[in-house]
Amino acid sequence: MTGAQKLRTAFQLYWGGRKVKAARLRQQHPDWSEAQVQQRVKEIFMHGLT
Repeated sequence: MTGAQKLRTAFQLYWGGRKVKAARLRQQHPDWSEAQVQQRVKEIFMHGLT
């Protein structure tokens, strides 16, 4: 795998993980706005939380 392919794969995994986390938060907190969901996803990924 070339360096570019590895980087592309890493980005795909990162953004895929964010999408999965956002979906889970929407399921857990149906009353949250999209802005609240995205803010929490941002916090989780910035601080390495689960």
